[in-house]
Amino acid sequence: MPGKPQDTDAVLEAQYNNRALVPDHPAVMARWKAGSEAARTAHPPEILHYGPGARERIDWFDAGKGAPVVVFIHGGYWQALDAGWFSFVAPPLLAHGVSVAIPTYDLAPTIRLGWIVDQMRAAVDLIHDRTGARPVVSGHSAGGHMAACLLSEGGAWAAISISGVFELEPLIPTSLNAALDLNPPEARALSPIHWPAPAGAVLDCIVGGAESDAFLQQSRDMAEHWGALGAETRFEALPALNHFTVLNPLFDTDSPMVERLAALAHARAAC
Repeated sequence: MPGKPQDTDAVLEAQYNNRALVPDHPAVMARWKAGSEAARTAHPPEILHYGPGARERIDWFDAGKGAPVVVFIHGGYWQALDAGWFSFVAPPLLAHGVSVAIPTYDLAPTIRLGWIVDQMRAAVDLIHDRTGARPVVSGHSAGGHMAACLLSEGGAWAAISISGVFELEPLIPTSLNAALDLNPPEARALSPIHWPAPAGAVLDCIVGGAESDAFLQQSRDMAEHWGALGAETRFEALPALNHFTVLNPLFDTDSPMVERLAALAHARAAC
């Protein structure tokens, strides 16, 4: 499991600090931003509010009445970014007749991680109430963690977690925990690898093949563990992609990742 007893604090820092691991991440994120600005110009989203806070909002990209929905939860280690960075995921899915909901949430250290998970529960509940169906939920990094949490609790019927963090205890000795302030009991309680795996639920654990060993192991372990407990799981490492470029397929209408999301969404709509 990630965070083996022999791992030193320095090893864990090197394995989990993705911005340090990928020095050219600003260029990749600039592509996200530019793609998102173009997406918002072409498809201005409706803003939904799942709570009273300024960040308790959802960017809703509508594919039409009765269209199935994919919820995409952004990453940033629960302490950075917002939905506006990730509007680029919408146009390829809209082209498949799938509506897209991208929630924003409050960030650590302003609030604790458990409250952020509560916010995503509220966001998905709002989508469920709006559409009458549980959505497919996807997410990147911290968003992949929360997608698995929502799947475990029944808020989603399927999830695609991209470079997710499913066991949080290895983060405790790293610099990433300065804002999160996780302690061991809290980290374990918020680790979805320890949560119930719903029988028959679908969980894809996708990770970049060029990511750290720890991130590869996080996804591999999650797929194996939940699969043994009765979920329908799949692990895939995408060759040559790192923690940031792993989102490149979401720009492409015809990529296997976009087609998988669309197929899951339409399969649910047909049920």
